[in-house]
Amino acid sequence: MTTVSPFARSTVFDEPRLGGREQTIEEMYSVPESFLEIEVRNPQTHGFGRKMYTDYEIVYQYSRFQAAPLVVRRRYSDFEAFRDILEHESTRVNIPPLPGKVFTNPRREGLERFLTVVAGHPLLQTGSKVLCAFLQDPAWDKNQWA
Repeated sequence: MTTVSPFARSTVFDEPRLGGREQTIEEMYSVPESFLEIEVRNPQTHGFGRKMYTDYEIVYQYSRFQAAPLVVRRRYSDFEAFRDILEHESTRVNIPPLPGKVFTNPRREGLERFLTVVAGHPLLQTGSKVLCAFLQDPAWDKNQWA
């Protein structure tokens, strides 16, 4: 019977990653795969004339074991305030820009991309007080963060 020293070099770590091929640039710098899932969907327009606004449903799931995803609604102006608060709160993190205020589907996709990048940032995940509130609190109020 052969015994293996716990200090012996293992060949497991010597094998090339990803099935023997190098990582592509897209794989190295893409949004990391994790249990964090954010979806911005179901835009709804309210009001009439100059009082008209659109809000979006944010579906947030932070764990595969979470019973049900959290769902909140946010206006574009809430996203603007959230971004401003993040910039003041997190001076070490470069906060990405929001998509333009255009009434088309790419704005919804841009808001989803913005939230995915922000919520996936390790410094914001551990150091931001406003991030969790924005994603989870149905009664989130930008004035309480000013």
